[in-house]
Amino acid sequence: MTDFAAIILAAGKGTRMKSDLHKVLHPIAGRAMLDHLMASVDELNPARRVVVVGAGKEQIEAAVAGRADTALQEPQHGTGHAVQQAQAPLKGFEGDVLVLYGDVPFVRAQTMQAMLERLHQDDAPAVVVLGFEPEDALQYGRVIADGDGAISKMVEFKDASDAERACRMCNSGLMAASAKDMFALLDRVGNDNAQGEYYLPDIVNIAIADGRVCAVVCTDDPDEVAGINSRSELAQAEARWQVARREQAMVDGASLRAPETVFFSHDTKIGRDVTIEPNVVFGPGVTVADGAHIKAFSHVEGASVGGNAQVGPFARLRPGAVLEEGAFVGNFVEMKKATLGPGAKASHLTYLGDATVGAGANIGAGTITCNYDGYFKYQTVIGERAFIGSNSALIAPVTIGADAIVAAGSAVSRDVADGELRMVRAEQFVKPGWADRFHDTMKKKKAAKNKG
Repeated sequence: MTDFAAIILAAGKGTRMKSDLHKVLHPIAGRAMLDHLMASVDELNPARRVVVVGAGKEQIEAAVAGRADTALQEPQHGTGHAVQQAQAPLKGFEGDVLVLYGDVPFVRAQTMQAMLERLHQDDAPAVVVLGFEPEDALQYGRVIADGDGAISKMVEFKDASDAERACRMCNSGLMAASAKDMFALLDRVGNDNAQGEYYLPDIVNIAIADGRVCAVVCTDDPDEVAGINSRSELAQAEARWQVARREQAMVDGASLRAPETVFFSHDTKIGRDVTIEPNVVFGPGVTVADGAHIKAFSHVEGASVGGNAQVGPFARLRPGAVLEEGAFVGNFVEMKKATLGPGAKASHLTYLGDATVGAGANIGAGTITCNYDGYFKYQTVIGERAFIGSNSALIAPVTIGADAIVAAGSAVSRDVADGELRMVRAEQFVKPGWADRFHDTMKKKKAAKNKG
């Protein structure tokens, strides 16, 4: 495949989204729409990337900085006019160009490649259009083509005859052409229409009038070219993505007890023989190794769960949490930038932040690592096979040695040596009969008050 440039149109105002965030930056599975599309483009290693910006350009420029050039469309006079704005940053480029849309995020790399390869077949089409055949063609523009994909006409629905409207091949808006052909044809596009805009599809009819061949490549998945213009469509796209990802997880050997209640992120990695119970949410940056068990109502983000480890139910693993082989985190345990060594356990009601816990250690209920003084974070290190009693506060920076025991209810602020017992408790006072006398006195006072 020859060198190509990807032109991504992202200049629209996105008014239907009703958001201060640019439309193409709204996330699906924890990743911006635009980034989903750019990831697919990057699989083909383009020579150049140009994102055409307009409304909210500062947000897009910041999002693609270092990854793509930008070109400003101001004012905005249609899709053809938008593509023309990429001509300046592509000056001197002689390869092919692929026109994509930032709000059509799920075009597959193989579909893009098929479009580019079609440009170089024997009939040498001037323009390749990506078509699709939805269940309901609605008011999409139609692509009238023969059995070999040669286009005879592109027609908008409102201008189509009954016979043309019966055609199910619709125009996705995505196109490919050589840079030379693309910009030469765009120079000839007029704006004699109701909107006074320059429409990209017009280049096809111009090329056909010149006697050039134009061709259509059809995707086998209409959802691939679904545009997202509103919050409702964003939710629908998220739902479709999640359905596909759940199915893939099960195909790859994971068990999902209630698949429709599990939510993955775009980069979640799930091993074989993993069990995921209902109502589990994965944020970005999660890896779950073979044989792990994620129990119900757990939230996992930026974390690594080792082989045969267990999480939950009702656990929260925040970024930097690491469970090594066979480690166990139970209900209402939260971890952040903390490592639980092989076979170590924190069974319930615990916070481990900025901590390293050695193999086989046991963290009792109600234990917290006091890692923050309002200005800086500090480390807690717990040695192998250490036993931390319930309701203990480990005041960082502090190290608990291997095989050490911290007695329940202790507030530990100094290091504990290997094999040592540390008990930090106030002396207990015993006053026999004091509670009985107290109750008698208070009951008499309450009775007197009620009489008054």
